[in-house]
Amino acid sequence: MSTTATLATLSDSDRLADPNWWRQAAVYQIYPRSFADSNGDGMGDIKGITAKVPYLKALGIDAVWLSPFYPSALADGGYDVDDYRDVDPKLGTLADFDEMAKALHAAGIKLIADIVPNHSSNRHEWFKEALAAPRGSAARERYIFRDGKGPNGEFPPSDWDSVFGGPAWERITEPDGTPGQWYMHIFAKEQPDLNWSSREVRDDFLKTLRFWSDRGVDGFRVDVAHALTKDLTEPLLSKLELTEANSGTDGFDDGSHPFWDRDDVHDIYLEWREVFNEYNPPRTAVAEAWVHATRRARYASPEGLGQAFNFDLLQADFDAEDFREIITRNLAEAATTGASSTWVFSNHDVVRHATRYGLPKASKGKKHAKGQDGKGWLLAGGPKEELDVDLGERRARAATLLMLAVPGSAYLYQGEELGLQEVAEIPDSDRQDPAFFRNRGVEVGRDGCRVPLPWKVEGTSFGFGDGGAHLPQPDWFSKYAVEAQDGTENSTLELYRKALKLRRELQAGEELEWVETGNPEVLHFRRPGSWQSVTNFGDTAVDLPAGTVLVSSAPLVDGKLGANSTAWLR
Repeated sequence: MSTTATLATLSDSDRLADPNWWRQAAVYQIYPRSFADSNGDGMGDIKGITAKVPYLKALGIDAVWLSPFYPSALADGGYDVDDYRDVDPKLGTLADFDEMAKALHAAGIKLIADIVPNHSSNRHEWFKEALAAPRGSAARERYIFRDGKGPNGEFPPSDWDSVFGGPAWERITEPDGTPGQWYMHIFAKEQPDLNWSSREVRDDFLKTLRFWSDRGVDGFRVDVAHALTKDLTEPLLSKLELTEANSGTDGFDDGSHPFWDRDDVHDIYLEWREVFNEYNPPRTAVAEAWVHATRRARYASPEGLGQAFNFDLLQADFDAEDFREIITRNLAEAATTGASSTWVFSNHDVVRHATRYGLPKASKGKKHAKGQDGKGWLLAGGPKEELDVDLGERRARAATLLMLAVPGSAYLYQGEELGLQEVAEIPDSDRQDPAFFRNRGVEVGRDGCRVPLPWKVEGTSFGFGDGGAHLPQPDWFSKYAVEAQDGTENSTLELYRKALKLRRELQAGEELEWVETGNPEVLHFRRPGSWQSVTNFGDTAVDLPAGTVLVSSAPLVDGKLGANSTAWLR
């Protein structure tokens, strides 16, 4: 399926009005608290983002995806939301948000807001009302409350574990001071799950979608999109019975799991789509849904959210055969469903790919023992001597350049355009991720990819702000700073800028044609407009086909494409 127009031929205003803008968009994820601090309090904020709009425009992205900016106690990095229709006072005001949206749109950049529908925070007004209300009240029906087991209800309704460790149920104290019911929380206890069987919950989220759409939000990234609906019919299955499906990605590929990827979740998104289509152009959405590959298409349906994250490349080894199979399969799925593919290597939840790719390569067919899926190694405290920084950077540049050449939307995470490594050396006393506190000794958590960005080579917090940074930045951040790379030939920042500019100019459809090379370590494909991408996954340089090289992830070696490199040519 082809887009209606080549993006390069459109003005900024035309791109903003194009209903198909999202199909091949380059989307840049901003973790607001770690992007730029305008007031020197150590926390990134909305005005900091606005001040960096010229940087974002020069980078060449099509959209910004803003991680949660709502009022929050930060029990889970902002994914514990106190109020879905406001801005955290520590980050700014609604007026600041409006100004940011206006500045982004003036630069031809769309705005995608993170929305967290599975759970609120325990500070949300609704949850406070639920705690003050009696059993069976309408206030409690907005959440999932159950009586406990045992003679006095002293045991949780089931033995399920939360994603962050520990039980998935928390007992409350009733208004009269007696031990009371239990509420369900798939994640932290500060994140009580909402009851999506409640019409009030559904209607309130429709109101929220309109609230932000009316303020200029162009789309939504839906957090844990596969977990909203639950079937808690007694008797509840035991943890043992759910073991194979506990991650939400294995087994239970028929919609029968009690809380992951149930078929009835799509009834919710049908209603959301009706709201999205009230706007011109229609609002977009992308599902974060860690589901069986055969079930991803339902989230990406044009009648539903329209897109769903594909984490297959993120989880793969740096391997030519794996990459080709994943790309081929996902493009075929997209062609069948009418959606567009999504591609991602790094985000706020995983080890940065410049670090992952510097780890010893997994044996064929297996994930790296310490987490080649992106969530291990540093999270499990892997020894630093295993990391080959130069190799990781080289592979990350090659992988990103290949990704930007493939049809579909490319999702980039702040700092990857600088080649940032994961920060391992964060003292325990400075860590913030609940995964660390709930699984200490097993997981270090996700703070290493959330350390505030370095903008300058020297100075307080490397230019992040005048008052330090809420997570400590290592000294080696200096060489990765924007100031150090801006205008520097062959820097990672300049590579991203050049590639994103070319990507926009070269786009002319969503087709891809594989070219057989006879070398299992080389991936070569053509795109409409007679341009090509060649990636060398091997350890020795290879010949390039005839043509003019437009951009290369690493300098050519005597006219050859070096090891672990990608080049575009025509």
